[in-house]
Amino acid sequence: MPSVILLLILPLFGAVLCALLPARHADKCAVGATGGMLLSLLWLLLARPDGNWQSLPLTWRWLQGSFREGLFGFLLDPLALLLLLVVVVLGFLVVLYATAYLGAGNREHADVTGKSRHHAWLLLFITAMIGVALSPNLLQLYLFWEMTTLCSWALISHYRNPESLRAGFKALLMTFSGGLFFALGLVLLYVHTGSFAFDAHSDLAPRMRLWVFLSFAVAAWAKSAQFPFFTWLPDAMAAPTTVSMYLHAAAMVKAGVFLMVRLALANPGLPWTAGLVVAVLAVVTMLVALWLFFFQDDLKKLLAYSTIAHLSYVFLGVGVAIMGSRLGAYAGAMHIMNHSVGKGLLFLSVGVLSYTAGTRRISELAGVARHSPLAAIAFMVGMLAILGVPPFSGFWSKFYLMVAALKLGGAAGWLLLIPFALEIAVAFAWFLHIGHKVFFGPASGHAAKAGALPGVMAAALIILMLLTLLAPWVAMQLMGAMGL
Repeated sequence: MPSVILLLILPLFGAVLCALLPARHADKCAVGATGGMLLSLLWLLLARPDGNWQSLPLTWRWLQGSFREGLFGFLLDPLALLLLLVVVVLGFLVVLYATAYLGAGNREHADVTGKSRHHAWLLLFITAMIGVALSPNLLQLYLFWEMTTLCSWALISHYRNPESLRAGFKALLMTFSGGLFFALGLVLLYVHTGSFAFDAHSDLAPRMRLWVFLSFAVAAWAKSAQFPFFTWLPDAMAAPTTVSMYLHAAAMVKAGVFLMVRLALANPGLPWTAGLVVAVLAVVTMLVALWLFFFQDDLKKLLAYSTIAHLSYVFLGVGVAIMGSRLGAYAGAMHIMNHSVGKGLLFLSVGVLSYTAGTRRISELAGVARHSPLAAIAFMVGMLAILGVPPFSGFWSKFYLMVAALKLGGAAGWLLLIPFALEIAVAFAWFLHIGHKVFFGPASGHAAKAGALPGVMAAALIILMLLTLLAPWVAMQLMGAMGL
């Protein structure tokens, strides 16, 4: 348990230090806090050298009173550990990357004054996501949930120009509005059950169970940028690439899908209708996002729409699980991790292009591979990972999602599977086209300017490439511990 407490305290303490100490100490504070956080997680993992996670969950309850789950505390089970791994590992890598990315050498955004502010809010963001992962009940999760909303607003608005300020306010407005539905669900759940437990839905009358679940679902749709709430996420690309990477790969948007997986696994008796609504909206979202792929010239916005589609994969898995194929929830949980490493790698690769070439526009880039080969390799590996090419990470969760849809059986299974497979095929072709256009052929003027990248940025890319191979094995181990 001390290692779990350190996971929460270290980034919070680091955020305070980054905010209070002189700017020249910001990098050391941030790297030290996230490095200590990573060591705490390693300590936690080594406590089970046999790799047996069946003994989880570990729980610590505070202010229990009449609440069976405790009013506050920690819950560490395989699902929480999955999100913790994503939040902590990617948090350390993005901070390491940011020490070089945020500086005078960045040809797109030379930021020499805002590093302390960036690190402070990012560390607070990490704290909030660790809190989301470890929450033993919906009330505590809600408190950290709203904390992520505040942090994302500050980080998206980082550059303080009209575009970023507008994007930050839009994200705040839309995700906070979703949070109101979370609060409504909490009130209804407590009034009818006297509990904030994840499995308290089982104590509700069938009709009320549907409405309470849909209240939480609306909150998750807004947080995870699903149709019709998705428009804030592409606009959020006005933030630094480090923020974009963490927002998409490990934080905020992952909170919504985490909540849905948590509820689906804790409440096997949820109404079939609820599952159908979630699954159909997931299919609509992925097709809308796919259509918008074709109109993007900004690589970060293309990746943003890709994230929207991939989050809908998780929602599809949740919907299928509620409809009767429980494998869908496990596959969705796996995709949280598998998508994180691939998408994180893609964003940091695009960040390299911004840093060295001064642009991330597709129309201004060609032949980058000659001048920035590591960025080209990293982008291709990340692309293969999210497209689901074996043995990279995305293949395994997509495979299990297809199996779950088929196990659902009947017309419903096929009607969900066909558009899912179509989206995968078209996205595969389009990303290959974009990858070839950006990295190969005669070098553009911007590409010719691309030079060597700092060592810490290169190290982050290399580690993430390795993780695209390792992540599926880790996810499968955790899903096995959950009963897959």
